[in-house]
Amino acid sequence: MDFQQRVTQHFNHSIATKQGAAAVLAPAIVRASELITSALLQDRKVLCCGTAGSGGLAQYFASTLLNRYERERPGLPAIALNADSQTMTAIANDYTYKEVFSKQLRVLAQEGDVLLAISASGNSRNASEAIRSSHDRGVSVVALTGRDGGDMAELLNEGDVEIRVPAQSVARIQEVHLLVLHSLCDLIDIQIFGEDES
Repeated sequence: MDFQQRVTQHFNHSIATKQGAAAVLAPAIVRASELITSALLQDRKVLCCGTAGSGGLAQYFASTLLNRYERERPGLPAIALNADSQTMTAIANDYTYKEVFSKQLRVLAQEGDVLLAISASGNSRNASEAIRSSHDRGVSVVALTGRDGGDMAELLNEGDVEIRVPAQSVARIQEVHLLVLHSLCDLIDIQIFGEDES
């Protein structure tokens, strides 16, 4: 296989994964958008977390809520818990790495907030601890996972929402996670600010 064929194969696999995920994930994406919108309309915030590529997605989602998605509108309160390297390394050094998000949540989270936890495998120990801490604080959870949902899926409560990508490849799962986040941003904007007429 030459390199151009390999690139085309990546595109084709990504397209096939997204097409397969669309019908399966749409109801959960709508429920997650409603959960987040309800919290924001009650002056609550979204706390986001993930590690590695999922951490990048968590930061991206928080920045998109705070700044803007595709239109001008007031900022919405969101915090990426993995964005503060000094806090994360202090917690990891003084306690354990699995507590880098849960310890922040115990301080920053308020009842009625929403945690967005992202892990392609669903087996991120620090995201699992974040879910436990969120429940202790009366915080609902939106979990973006893949494969079989991993440990995170088993921790979710009835009012939480799991958006589990039906794929095995981490790259394909993360590509769908990005599309999920874009869908959430769009639905949140519409629910809070109405249809964009521009």
